[in-house]
Amino acid sequence: MEKILHLLDAGQLILAPTDTIWGILCDATNPDAVNKVYDLKKRPDSKAMVCMVSDESMLKKYISEIPDDLHKYIQDSRPTTVIYSAPTGIAHTAVAQENTVAIRIVNHHFCTPLIRAFGKPLISTSANLSGEKHPTTFSDIAKEIVAGVDHVVKLDSIESSALPSRIIKIKTSGELSLLRPY
Repeated sequence: MEKILHLLDAGQLILAPTDTIWGILCDATNPDAVNKVYDLKKRPDSKAMVCMVSDESMLKKYISEIPDDLHKYIQDSRPTTVIYSAPTGIAHTAVAQENTVAIRIVNHHFCTPLIRAFGKPLISTSANLSGEKHPTTFSDIAKEIVAGVDHVVKLDSIESSALPSRIIKIKTSGELSLLRPY
């Protein structure tokens, strides 16, 4: 864990299983680290990525308002990514052109303690080249991705879920819109 924390603090990229699929992780507050992810994935920087936080307390440091009716979703065991407006403290390279950011409170045996120990949100984007299929097992990950990160967390006996997260967007009216309800 200490090695991974040091690498994240230095703006490096980590490949690890998450609560959904295998992901590329980096410090979500470091614009240079976020740019490394875009470069590795060959992804246009106009396509925003997801941030993971450890709990609602950490979320509140980066988001000014959380609608009351959102709590039932973010406290649910189903991974839920929420698109919030006007984040603060997140790298500008991780914020969409509309000044929104996608954040998920993660409930995962590895990612949650890692984020808590790091004390900041992590970018978590699928470990694939842009436009390719999302990997659900380590063996599905392109060699180019594996070679392009600074550390691989191999939890051989633990595979990620094949299910992506539910996605909710908070409209300017405060109303919730389910973009991907499953």
